[in-house]
Amino acid sequence: MNMYIAYMLVVTILSAWLPVGAVEPIAVITAVSNPLNTLSFDALNLIYLRKSQMDMEGNRWIPLNLPVNDPLRRNFSLVLFSMLPEELDDYWNIQYFNGISPPKVMASEEAILRFVASTPGSIGYVDKEKVDSRVKVLLFISF
Repeated sequence: MNMYIAYMLVVTILSAWLPVGAVEPIAVITAVSNPLNTLSFDALNLIYLRKSQMDMEGNRWIPLNLPVNDPLRRNFSLVLFSMLPEELDDYWNIQYFNGISPPKVMASEEAILRFVASTPGSIGYVDKEKVDSRVKVLLFISF
């Protein structure tokens, strides 16, 4: 299924059961020093599936996730993959046997902000309201 169609389907489903204004946009962030200023939805998908390992400068991507039960991660996964995090377990089991590990899990949005701010090549996501001058926004994901 085309990624745009899948995205629109998830947005439609979420908007049907979420109250208006209930979910803030998700900010996809990287270090301020990263030369990249924008990122496409498709590129983000490839980074988080670990199918794109390096940025245009040749730096290794370090994608970060929140814990599986965190509501922001669940929303992020639904929009990006049209699946809940636990539905990706089979995918990651196969990738693991090919030597590819899933994104690193951080304990909180603050932990993601700190790690991204201090680690070149890292990419994460936080609620739009949590973004501050330590990081740069590459993409907003709205529901």
